[in-house]
Amino acid sequence: MKKIHRPVVGIMGGSTCSKELYNDTRLMAGKLAARGVVILCGGGSGIMEAAARGASESGGLTLGILPGSSAGQTPPNRWIQIPIYTGLSDARNAVNVRSSQAILAVGGSYGTLSEIALALKIGKPVVTYKTWDLPPPPTGDRGPLHAAGNPDEAVRLLLDLVEME
Repeated sequence: MKKIHRPVVGIMGGSTCSKELYNDTRLMAGKLAARGVVILCGGGSGIMEAAARGASESGGLTLGILPGSSAGQTPPNRWIQIPIYTGLSDARNAVNVRSSQAILAVGGSYGTLSEIALALKIGKPVVTYKTWDLPPPPTGDRGPLHAAGNPDEAVRLLLDLVEME
């Protein structure tokens, strides 16, 4: 029987980013989408736009988990195919994390940090790329946290984590 469920990778990052991070995120999302991965993000600008754009350009499916209750409050970027209006503001970070099989954290600020922390707390695997440098907790156990040194490594780690390879 054909598998009908596709893996979902949440790409988390800031609403502003450098051109380098934008291009790297676009590349990573495109490679993931080309392998059948659904890309979930916060639906806005910056890293979120880069992720949705890369996935869309590769023929992939994009979900945007938006903070407002309507497009009037928080319009999605033009690359979001399925906008989900939560009305939850920053609390939508929990929806982002819990709706994803694995998380890719790129750049970002405190919102990205909260998504990394929540994912680790509930045991979701996190791949980091040019984001927060997190020391291990006092127990020394880093949990399901993986640092990628380049976009290809990040994609490989994520595909392994969602059992695509």
